[in-house]
Amino acid sequence: MAHSRRGGGRDADGGGRGFVTPGRLAVLLLTVLALVFVFQNTEQVRVRLLVPVVTMPLWAALLIPGVVGVLAGMYLVRRR
Repeated sequence: MAHSRRGGGRDADGGGRGFVTPGRLAVLLLTVLALVFVFQNTEQVRVRLLVPVVTMPLWAALLIPGVVGVLAGMYLVRRR
């Protein structure tokens, strides 16, 4: 009689795949690096947005063009 494997993704010992996977570890590492970046770049900088000059934390001044770049990349990839 063949023994069917039920339990979807469980190991032979009955446990799951484990909480720490390479993908989760990469996300955790990127999150820690992002937090370190934010806390290291809290000083206020003056940024000219076309005409007005605004003062904001350096991390926000760098985050805004990064988010715009990611959104533009997602738009271009989606259109292909």
